Amino acid sequence: MAAPLFFMAPGGPTPVAPFSHAVEVDGWCFVTGQMPTYPDDDARPLAPDVEAQTVRVMENLKIVLAGLKLGLEHVVCARIYLTDFEGDYERMNKVYASYFPPDRRPARTCIGVTGLARRAKVEIDLLAKRA
Repeated sequence: MAAPLFFMAPGGPTPVAPFSHAVEVDGWCFVTGQMPTYPDDDARPLAPDVEAQTVRVMENLKIVLAGLKLGLEHVVCARIYLTDFEGDYERMNKVYASYFPPDRRPARTCIGVTGLARRAKVEIDLLAKRA
């Protein structure tokens, strides 16, 4: 097994805790859960609705993947965390689905949680595989 590569994406969001944006081991890339924060202004308030927050989270994930020279086509698994599962699940799904072709959707888990950092409504982490 190769030594892990701990990675911080240039232009990526400011971490909300002590972690790397991603860690790669043997071609497997573990992308830390991203929040709906803005990479260019960490103090900017979060969008109020789950749709806009999901877009921001997915765009932040794309920034991290791009820094690794990967894209969403390399994603094999996603985990989604929602603070209002009943209220936001369908709306989040609509946005999330728009990022993947119907015949290339990653395996996925979606979990309702009692809270997320920065009072976010959604957080998503990814597992990607380098070809």
